[in-house]
Amino acid sequence: MIDYIEKTEEIRAFTQAHVKKSRYEHSVRVAETCARMCRQYGLDWRKGYLAGIGHDMCKDFSDKEMLELAASDGQEITAFERKKPALLHGRAAAVLLRKKFKVFDPEILEAVANHTSGIIGMCDLTKCLFLADKIEPGRPQSTEDYRENLLSMSLDQMLYSVLEENYEYLIKHGVEISPGTREMTDYYKKLITAGGVQ
Repeated sequence: MIDYIEKTEEIRAFTQAHVKKSRYEHSVRVAETCARMCRQYGLDWRKGYLAGIGHDMCKDFSDKEMLELAASDGQEITAFERKKPALLHGRAAAVLLRKKFKVFDPEILEAVANHTSGIIGMCDLTKCLFLADKIEPGRPQSTEDYRENLLSMSLDQMLYSVLEENYEYLIKHGVEISPGTREMTDYYKKLITAGGVQ
């Protein structure tokens, strides 16, 4: 059983010491947003806060460090990820949470590992962290009205809305999109149209 107060403080202190000030402030906002969403959708807010405060702890690590950490999680590192090692910072953080901080909760580890691109079939905590990272109040589009509109939706409806918005943003700005992103967006669209939303 995790002592959430002690463990969260350890992770918070490590994050603050290893990322730049603006990223640490982003991490605090993500943690607060994720905790709020967890409360709203009936999840353990302490898990949401812990995942949020640690999700970017490896973001300022070197490419080499991120690759080495991520490689030890047993999952394949794709050619796309090797080309853009920054995409591995979530997987690296999940490894660090497990190895250094002895966090073994599978939902927390899944959420942190997949907060950048998401995955098909993600658990609700992963959805909350993925969304909190995209809509926290420091994001340029994230006005109070914008957040309140999203938070009036079901969790899967909000996820689909943000996935579509994110996809359109990447297309508009000519950003190379991670393989599987369109498929994941279509997966959640089908879930909603089939009435399988949560």
